[in-house]
Amino acid sequence: MRIRRLLLFILPIYATIAFGQVRLSQDPVLDKAIVQSGLLHSPLPLDNSRSYETYGAEKKVLSSKTLSDMKNLSGWTHSGLGEISHSTQQSVSGNGSLKLAYATHTGKRIQGPSSDPDYATYGNSRAVLHLDGANWENYNRIVFYIYPDCEGARVVNMNLSISNDAKTNKNGYNRQSGEHLINLVNHQWNRCFLDIDEYQRDHIKQISFSSTLRGKDRTTGDSVCFYIDKIELQQIENPEIVSGWMPGHDKIVYSTTGYMLNSPKTAIINSGENKQGNRFQLINSANNQVVFNGVTTYETTTLGKFEVLDFSSLNTPGSYQIKVGDLITPPFTVGENVWENSLWKTLNFIFCQRCGHPVPGIHGTCHTDLCAIHEGEKISYAGGWHDAGDLSQQTLQTGDITYTLLEAYNALKDKNELLAARMLEEAEWGLEFILRTRFGDGYRASSVGLLIWLDGIFDTMDDINTVRVQNLAHDNFLYAAYEAYAAMTIDRDPMLQEYLVRIAKEDFEFAMQRHKEVGYGEFIHFYEHSYNTSES
Repeated sequence: MRIRRLLLFILPIYATIAFGQVRLSQDPVLDKAIVQSGLLHSPLPLDNSRSYETYGAEKKVLSSKTLSDMKNLSGWTHSGLGEISHSTQQSVSGNGSLKLAYATHTGKRIQGPSSDPDYATYGNSRAVLHLDGANWENYNRIVFYIYPDCEGARVVNMNLSISNDAKTNKNGYNRQSGEHLINLVNHQWNRCFLDIDEYQRDHIKQISFSSTLRGKDRTTGDSVCFYIDKIELQQIENPEIVSGWMPGHDKIVYSTTGYMLNSPKTAIINSGENKQGNRFQLINSANNQVVFNGVTTYETTTLGKFEVLDFSSLNTPGSYQIKVGDLITPPFTVGENVWENSLWKTLNFIFCQRCGHPVPGIHGTCHTDLCAIHEGEKISYAGGWHDAGDLSQQTLQTGDITYTLLEAYNALKDKNELLAARMLEEAEWGLEFILRTRFGDGYRASSVGLLIWLDGIFDTMDDINTVRVQNLAHDNFLYAAYEAYAAMTIDRDPMLQEYLVRIAKEDFEFAMQRHKEVGYGEFIHFYEHSYNTSES
């Protein structure tokens, strides 16, 4: 215990000494967050102050209408797992709330489509509000509150579905019905909204709130519970334009990351009532002095007609704001290394997608009982990185990312040593997965579609042993190239280098043998990362 306390005391001091005089990024606030994360060994905190949700919540409400006052559950039905009930335990409206609850263990195995049987969930629980063809055309936003009370759940979300069943499609609308996945913070009220200006909403049949059971992570408890309250429709001023490339009214669209020196620098505006003789200015945000005056030009492209602000000739490093009439952007940077912030944040995202490794606040060590079997041999398929949209895994996709990280390391090692070192470490994590999925005869564990968490215990009901295994010329050529590039790049482990050279030659030979037999065009699995590769 004394040693642990001493470490907790020393680490912040060490971080200050080690990194206090070293530039990590172009943003001091981001620098501090990177240090506090242990150089991205835990996720960076989210800055919700600059989010779409924060800006959207500030829009002026012109009118509103209560959709469900939650005094009772009149008009509500339930389907799927668990049940709904009226609750006074949690409430925003003061009238109680709808409680949606179910157990996290069904006692049954998942069952998906025959083409991909493990791409499935354990089912869902759905609360439906029947609206009998209501007309919502006077409103462009739906607002509601959700309180998740989900024991041990670190990632919590819920689906909102809207169903319009008019007999005819009206011009000007993109769709009649749709779904929206809502990310939530556990154990607190979340104010949520969805702008519906582009939905046809002249005959709303129903809306529903649903939660999907995706198995249990290590900390997940035995029950899931959501409280839903205070659902209302709103008419807001100046709704966002969702489809197309035209900015919203009185909006300036610019590179929030910034602009490189001696490179094109443009922004787009929909000036609305802020036309100032087609002129714009750049303001130095440090002293509020005007440093550039420009004239708006009009360009017509295949995407539309745009008002373009071009300030490419501004090549003095600094922090600036674009001003058009009463409109002014937040500050952005013009400089040499403006993309370093994005590199850190992208690397943070990749780390958060790690499979088989505990990611603080997201999941524990996961999917160790996800396995591939070939010729009587069995390997765990935990490793690499999850797919961005679910828990699926693709070995070749991990290979692509690993190669990109190694390229980034080589480009950065003489410019930003700490960022480069962290790129190399993450590349080595991906490389380990590439090596571990080899069966040594040309075959590799290649992919699996997955939506659930597993218990991490072998020979239990949720084990999955259907990871795809294949021997493709195209894939092995790429693996050989990635292994060879890693051997040329990673010079701190001579024995690893020696091994990489050997297996790169082996995988290249496997690829040549397969290519002589059948050529490149063996893209046989629809769900494989390489399926849509052009044979040219």
